[in-house]
Amino acid sequence: MFFDSHAHLDDEKFTDDRAEVIARAKENGVTHIVNIGADMESSARSIELTQQYDMIYAAVGVHPHDAKKVIVSDYDQLAQWTRLDKVVAIGEIGLDYYYDLSPRELQREVFIRQLDVARQTHMPIVIHDRDAHGETMEILKREGKGLIGVVHCFAGSMEMAAELIKMGWYIGCDGPVTFKNAAKLPGIMQKIPLERLLIETDSPYLTPVPFRGKRNEPAYVRFVAEHIAVLRGIPIEDIAKATTQNVCDLFQIKL
Repeated sequence: MFFDSHAHLDDEKFTDDRAEVIARAKENGVTHIVNIGADMESSARSIELTQQYDMIYAAVGVHPHDAKKVIVSDYDQLAQWTRLDKVVAIGEIGLDYYYDLSPRELQREVFIRQLDVARQTHMPIVIHDRDAHGETMEILKREGKGLIGVVHCFAGSMEMAAELIKMGWYIGCDGPVTFKNAAKLPGIMQKIPLERLLIETDSPYLTPVPFRGKRNEPAYVRFVAEHIAVLRGIPIEDIAKATTQNVCDLFQIKL
């Protein structure tokens, strides 16, 4: 039983075969999926998916790429969406200093405003952090006190992971852990407490080996779990059970 804690099934890459992709996920032991919003439109589509499929939950939020599109009323809309039963988090939100598709000052402002929404609505958070580890941690410590969440597609250091875990946060792991050039990530996945680990696909992105280079989909979360199981020297069933429980604990989901 696998729980893909981070996917984008509303993406246009799934337009032609979304139902088949979800069916394949079920066939491969994926019982539940959290579909993650990246802007207001995709957040709304994520909510629509929760209404169409029992196995899908949603997070709502604005990705740092789209910080430049945010208007003031969006924060109220995000807060209203959190009242829906199957909306389980604010995300994905954070900083992306790799692409810099929105000005950094605006990224920080929108990130902090969405942390405020999470605090007001008592929701956990899904963080996007690319090439911005220091500022992400600084903002979480200063503006995110009392909040919990997951740093999705973790790419920081062991020290950063340890600090997040000490703060009560979770670490998200996806396809890159299977890559030959994964560098420090496999070592981190060996060391972090199993009760703080989430597995994810980020579908349609970050496809794991052996399908790297093709479109990713939730069925492939199994390969992430398998790789972590080998790294830790434990059965894949242990990874599946623990990470499913962790998603439920973080997002307050009752299966």
